[in-house]
Amino acid sequence: MDYIHDALVGLGKSSPAQSEFYQAAEEVLECLRPLLESVPRYHEHSIIERIVEPERQIMFRVTWVDDAGRVQVNKGYRIQFNSALGPYKGGLRFHPSVNASIIKFLGFEQIFKNALTGLPIGGGKGGSNFDPKGKSDGEIMRFCQSFMNELYRHIGPTTDVPAGDIGVGAREIGYMYGQYKRLTGRYEGVFTGKGLEWGGSLGRKEATGYGAVYFAQNLLEARKDNIEGKTCLVSGAGNVAIYTIEKLYQLGARPITCSDSCGTIHHPAGISLDTLK
Repeated sequence: MDYIHDALVGLGKSSPAQSEFYQAAEEVLECLRPLLESVPRYHEHSIIERIVEPERQIMFRVTWVDDAGRVQVNKGYRIQFNSALGPYKGGLRFHPSVNASIIKFLGFEQIFKNALTGLPIGGGKGGSNFDPKGKSDGEIMRFCQSFMNELYRHIGPTTDVPAGDIGVGAREIGYMYGQYKRLTGRYEGVFTGKGLEWGGSLGRKEATGYGAVYFAQNLLEARKDNIEGKTCLVSGAGNVAIYTIEKLYQLGARPITCSDSCGTIHHPAGISLDTLK
């Protein structure tokens, strides 16, 4: 009997029409096939079934008022996927493409990503189909406050610690953190990615982009190679991409592309970081 196949069939039945989540689970489990099939107790104790099923799925309505005085309604999500190693940890994404399947796929991958840090943190993810593009600061603030009015009861420094993701930077984190403090009267570390004025970490803004380059550098070094002199393709043009490009230049590489939702820039001589910023 093919344990992984049977587990994936069961997942397809329990999470129908969630193609992004199913694909992520399938890819991870196929990579783990040699390990999972070599240890019978994983099957005996239904380890796969327990890993692919979130511990808790929270979905809520977010009602807010735009600058024209009209009431807007969005969906909010928080998937608390696995706390075997510690409190749930994972970002919040604000983007019109967000749905339950995408948040589950991201939360599932967050389990393994966090486990690899060696820190006692579990995996989770959240977000909303709210689109911050074209919104005023006031609209974004009102949305974030309304979002936190629902989310605050499910998070905490020893329970679930959200962070930023696409559409959620230090500004949005600040609005949500302020509302969390207002609602709970507490200020403990319930968010990462805050601005320095709210207790955030030095280097947080650069960390993800720099980390991507350090990872690539370590990968090349493991193969007796080096990133210096390499021509690199960078996807994106936001915070992560900017600091990825910056670190590539610092290590002697040459990034020649970047992109956003409107298109791609290709410059064979190297992307100008000053122009991009």
